[in-house]
Amino acid sequence: MSQEMFDKLAQAVIDGESEDAEALAKQALEQKLDPLACITNGLTVGIQKTGELFASGEYYLPELIIGADAMKAAMQILEPALLSGQEREVTGTIVIGTVEGDLHEIGKTLVGTMMTANGFRVIDLGTDIPSADFIDAVKESGANLVGASALLTTTMLQQEKLISSLKDAGLREQVKVMVGGAPVTASYAKQIGADGYAEDAISAVDLAMRLIDAPA
Repeated sequence: MSQEMFDKLAQAVIDGESEDAEALAKQALEQKLDPLACITNGLTVGIQKTGELFASGEYYLPELIIGADAMKAAMQILEPALLSGQEREVTGTIVIGTVEGDLHEIGKTLVGTMMTANGFRVIDLGTDIPSADFIDAVKESGANLVGASALLTTTMLQQEKLISSLKDAGLREQVKVMVGGAPVTASYAKQIGADGYAEDAISAVDLAMRLIDAPA
């Protein structure tokens, strides 16, 4: 029964059916299924498949976006139930955002969703976020990770500015900084003093776990 629900949730994401994904998430909770299992074995499987189809050229950006929207619709139902579980341990706290001057959201949102699914408390600041806002969020939340996305060669320079600002604010020792985005590379991340680079949402979770020495 539970596997059937997981498969339906995955398919709703693959098909980009937000209303179906939301309805299935509600059904899953009514059936007393574990919300984390629904995310991990259903939604995550679906978004991974969507990513594979995109990488192989079978899906294009619109399909990727509506798949992420379907996952978000289900997550809005499952996440409150997930976070209300008393036995749930928070892996870490990450502040994420797309840097100042950049309005791209899809990659950053996927990272946030995957981080939540893997036990992280996620503070998603949105897009076009100045360094000062990242710093305020780190101070308020006590975050141990920062994820900064940039999808343009002109805005990736803001990632370096953010790292400098964290140093100036005396927060650089508190947080590990992850960077990503289409023009960003591992060598660039190293050059600007970031702690790591992730090319997609799946590798971002793996990197975050390694940076804070969380159990896999």
